[in-house]
Order: sequence, then C-alpha cells, then structure tokens
Amino acid sequence: MNGCEGEYWDNNNVAVGTVEMRTFPAVASPSLAMDTLKSAISHLKSNPPPLPSGIIRLQVPIHQRIEAIDWLHAQDQLPLPRCFFSGRRNRFNNSNNANSSLPHHNLVSVAGIGSAVFFRHFHPFSYNDWKSIKRFLSTECPLIRAYGAMRFDANANMSVEWEAFGSFYFTIPLVEFDELEGSSLLATTIAWDNALSWTWEKAINEVQSTIRQVSSIVVKLKKEVSRTFILSNNNVPSKENWELAVKRALKIINRSSSPLIKVVLARNSRVVTATDIDPIAWLACLQAEGENAYQFCLQPANAPAFIGNTPEQLFHRKCLSIHSEAMAGTRARGGSNALDLEIEHDLLSSPKDHLEFTIVRESIRSKLEAVCDRVVVEPKKTIRKFSRVQHLYAQLSGKLRNEDDEFGILCSLHPTPAVCGFPTGEARLLISDAELFDRGMYAGPVGWFGGGESEFAVGIRSALVGQGLGALIYAGTGIVAGSNPSLEWDELELKTSQFTKLLKLEVPLEQKFRTRIPLTEKLRAPE
Repeated sequence: MNGCEGEYWDNNNVAVGTVEMRTFPAVASPSLAMDTLKSAISHLKSNPPPLPSGIIRLQVPIHQRIEAIDWLHAQDQLPLPRCFFSGRRNRFNNSNNANSSLPHHNLVSVAGIGSAVFFRHFHPFSYNDWKSIKRFLSTECPLIRAYGAMRFDANANMSVEWEAFGSFYFTIPLVEFDELEGSSLLATTIAWDNALSWTWEKAINEVQSTIRQVSSIVVKLKKEVSRTFILSNNNVPSKENWELAVKRALKIINRSSSPLIKVVLARNSRVVTATDIDPIAWLACLQAEGENAYQFCLQPANAPAFIGNTPEQLFHRKCLSIHSEAMAGTRARGGSNALDLEIEHDLLSSPKDHLEFTIVRESIRSKLEAVCDRVVVEPKKTIRKFSRVQHLYAQLSGKLRNEDDEFGILCSLHPTPAVCGFPTGEARLLISDAELFDRGMYAGPVGWFGGGESEFAVGIRSALVGQGLGALIYAGTGIVAGSNPSLEWDELELKTSQFTKLLKLEVPLEQKFRTRIPLTEKLRAPE
C-alpha cells in the first residue's frame, strides 16, 4: 500500500481509524516469538476490527539480545523490501511512553522486511506527503516508525539506478526486528485503508504470507567480508576533470561580483567486482567501526540497496526539543597519539577549514532560529573523532514553537552547506552544471519519523549496491577560497576508503579481460 496514492489528498489531515501497539509476554528465542506472532495474527484474522483504516503493531520481547543486522542477513533470500537503521550508541532511544513491561527501552538498531505501508512519489517531498505519513503514527505507539530517505535534489534528472526510490521513499516495515540494550523485540505491523484500496483482508493475508517465509535461525555475522576482486574502478569525474571542475569553482568563488562562498562537489566511483557484493555484510563491517555514526540500509523491492555509515546528523526531534550538528573539515586519524594531536591542531588552526566550518554552523543556526524560541550552540567549535577521520564540530539545540515545524525544519535544513554549499541557490546551480551523474539519495536526509520523535542523518559516506556486479560509491568535499584540487581529491579517497578497503585491489589477469556488465546496464536488463 502506497500512502501517497489514491484519494489520500482528501484524507491526509485525518488520522487512520486506530493506531495500536500490543505487547505479548517475553519469550526466550526468535522462534518462540514467531510462534506467538502467528497465533496473534490468526486471532486477529478471526476478529477483524470494524474500521475502514488503521495500523496495529504486534510485538514480542525476546530475553536475549540479538543483533538486528544478523536477523536481517538471515532473511537474505526473501525478495522483499529491506530497511535498517542504527543510531549512535546511547542516542537511538525509545520514547518514555514505550511499554513499561520491556526490560530495556533503548533501541540500538532496527531491521525490517516488507512494507505494511510505504510512501513514495516522484514529485518533491511536500507538506501533504509528510501529513500522509503522520496519519499512521501516534505518540501512544512510539515504535511505529516510518524509515526512509529523500533525494539530494528532487528536481534533478533521475538516473535509472535510482528510479525505484522516487523523490522520496519511506516504509513502515511489515516484519521488524528491534535490537535493544540487553534484549530484542520481534514485531509485525498490519496497516490498511479502504480509501487507498488496501482492505483489512488484503493486509492480514499479506502479513500471514510474509511471516511464513521469515527465518528464525539467526547466525552471527562476522564483521568481515570475502574480499572480492575489483575488476574496474571508474571515477566520475576523473582526476583530470575533477581538477578542472575545482579550478572553475574557485574562479567563480574568487570573483568579486560572485555571492558564492562555498560549493560541495561530489564524485561517483563505479566499482565492478568479480563476485556479487552483499550489502548487508558490507553494512555489518561499517557498523563495526562506526560507533559514533549512523548506519543505514534502504532497499525497495527489486532495487539496489542504498547503504551508508554517516557521521553527520541533520536533526533529532523529541516533542518540541530539537538538536542539530555542524560538521566540516576533514583530516585522517594519526597512527599515534602524538601524531593524532598534531593533525587535530592543524585542523583547528586551518583558516580554510575554519571558514568552511563557520559557514555550515551559522547557516544551521539561522535556520533553527526561524522556528525556535532560542538556539544554543555548545560547543561552538571542537574536534569530533571517528575511527578513520576527524572533523570540526559544533552542536546546536533549541525548542520548536510547534511540532508541525518538523516538516519545515526538515526542508529548511536540507541541504546544509556541508553537502551543498553557500548560498544554497548558487551552489545548487553550480553542482547541477558541474556534476555529470545523479546524486540520488546521496547527501539527502535519511532517517525516520515517529509519533512524537524523529531523527535524520545526512546520507553521506554511502554507496548504492546493485543486484548485479559492483557498486556506486559516493563522496564529496567542500570547495572554498584556498582549496587545493589535489588535496580535495585525496580527501575523496579517504572518505571512500571505508568501502574500498573491503575489496581486493589486485585484479587477476584471467579475470581482468572478461566482459562485465556495468551496474546500470544490469539494472536495465530483465530479471
């Protein structure tokens, strides 16, 4: 059921008939949880709710903690939509309204297959689209959430590999596995709406059909992958064309009559491999080194998987409280404490990086001030370290005047100067002219909406992994006065290394000259 089709325009301000969450007694294993869900679904089918629309979540706590990504990998053979979202440790928290019978309320990560209801369209994400999602959410059922992403530029031409995602794509999973701090949760969600031509009978039958296919045998994934050979790695733009593009951008920035201060130029690396890349195994490796980052996977039916390990938060809202972050400037980590501190000092004292960072921080501050009574910036400038890189960082917080400002702040904050440039309009024009590929959802908002809470990251450090051979790996870097094209290229290499390090760079001669189908051609080919 697509919540953005049918006559929803007439109904999008009206909540569905019921939003319910039913929790059953805790059990010892996923197989016992599945037995409980099957029984509950059969009971529901015999006693249908007398309402034209609604959404009901059935959930069973599991005493043991099982990693959500392991459960998702166990469903690998199912031809169903998939999603995964892992927030920063101790940040991806459940609302205090969560069922008090659960031993732990803090969510670590969420994995889902199938769609109880999804939301997708090819026009830019609008207020009506946001309201169509909110119809199915409630503060009383905080774990019913819509996970998804939006394109970096909904008005840009869409390439074939991104068509299944539309301009935006959100899904409330049909079957969901929640990893908590100390326990787990298996759930299924039934959604129906007669106005969308999706009746209760259709919804409950689809749930029964899907639940029969779900595996309860979960094997722990190794945080490593079989390192397949890279047969080819084609960068768009090439290094030569990159240098030309950066020099052209600098010429515009340095022109006295130009308002452009910063532009973020990106690169698309098409990697063709000897064997298929498993996107979930890749994501598990990223998760192992990304404790301070968000990991995500979004894969509509019969589509490639958009995966990422992003350090950058767009915003986190809980009731009226909202937090955002400014992050810019990049350096590698040092091999020793002394070298790491030396690199940190270089980043903190760099005029070029300070300019880039200040543009990002002040832009976010002004956008928050438009919808908040007071905005606090603390710390104003510090270093945030990750396993492979470190950035300049500031945290901003405020209090929204109205919860409906959630839509406004999402559309206002995106795109930030960290992924687009400043001023936004001038930077967008230069990007559309300079980049010869479709960013798709790279650098767009990725996250979730809940009843009284929402959280979005920025979809950078990401890749689109195809159903055929290889992947499209994306990275970008900010260009300001003083930027060096060669150093900016090195920064792109550093950012994509979290993916390429999982692959073997050497190409066996017997494989090197074999003909391989490019990813986009593979996606065009019939199954």
